[in-house]
Amino acid sequence: MLQIARQRVGASAGKLLGAAWRALQVAVPLVVVVVPFAYAVTAVHNDVLLAAGCGLAVGVGLSLRMRERIGRSAGILVGAVAGVAAALLAGLVPGNGVMWIVPPLVALAVGLVDGLGTSRLRGYRDAAVETLAMSTLIGAGLLPALGVGGLLSCLLVTPPTALIAGAFAAGRAERDSARPPLLLALGSLGVLAYAVDGVMHEGLRGGLLRSEALVHAAVAVPAAMVAVPIGAFRAARAAAAWAQPRLQVYGQLAEYLRVMWIPIGGFAIGYLAIIVVFAGFAGMLARFRPGAFAGAENAGIGEWIAFTFFRALAQNYPGIAPVSAAAWLLVGVQAILAVGWALVVFAAVMSSIQPRLERIARQALQSAGK
Repeated sequence: MLQIARQRVGASAGKLLGAAWRALQVAVPLVVVVVPFAYAVTAVHNDVLLAAGCGLAVGVGLSLRMRERIGRSAGILVGAVAGVAAALLAGLVPGNGVMWIVPPLVALAVGLVDGLGTSRLRGYRDAAVETLAMSTLIGAGLLPALGVGGLLSCLLVTPPTALIAGAFAAGRAERDSARPPLLLALGSLGVLAYAVDGVMHEGLRGGLLRSEALVHAAVAVPAAMVAVPIGAFRAARAAAAWAQPRLQVYGQLAEYLRVMWIPIGGFAIGYLAIIVVFAGFAGMLARFRPGAFAGAENAGIGEWIAFTFFRALAQNYPGIAPVSAAAWLLVGVQAILAVGWALVVFAAVMSSIQPRLERIARQALQSAGK
């Protein structure tokens, strides 16, 4: 009995570690993509936190819901698009207006998931389930930036967004024959009425007349919670459906990269070794023959590595230039070795892995034939 309990605990721990590793594989690329983009859009740290939280929650949550390989790639793609969109919306909307940020984000995420085929929507029920999942993930991602209000806002827009997704995800025949569930329609109307009332009170507090506040709410709420989400859902779904077969190419490239990774890594190590060795030669020459290089009076090893790196690419390094015959000879020898390494060794590497690449191509053709 104790042995069985230990086995179960070990299996559970293994699953948790596997899930944590998958989450980390998705989170790191998302942070690298979303955070710099967000800072390029806005200098407000809270907006960057909003974008990063949204992208991480959507990407990691989606990857953990799906199979390992598909979930990782889909999570990175959808999470990156959601994070970038959140950064744009947060940067464009002053004061983080939740009504103009949350509905488009939820509709965008649902449209991407449906367009990629990771969760095909076949009706209002599927749309409601997927929208609730995306709303929860986005709301969890907005918690650090917007607090509980961000989560509640995401959950609040679930009924109208699910109604939109269910109506536009189905085909024309299915859309004509199927009617939206009564509870979903009533919930959507209730959410819109609640939003209109909230916008009206906000307008009254801002000094608008009651009639002006009513007109403002009657225009702003349908635009923010219906028109814009419809456009976001349809655009995201169409773009994802167009990109989905084209993104499969990267899945096929993964097999080639696994074969090429080790030999190309060995080539890169040798190339970097040439750069580092000649950086030492150039620095030593500058020490014993002052004036051999112009602008190298106070150069350290970092400058010499940068100098030899640029010279290996046949480019001039700003600030340091060879002057004496010995310096030019050193630069010339390095250029010959770098070019020779790039041509001869790289060609030898490709020749050695060519049979394995051909075998992968045959297997891909056989799989496509089935």
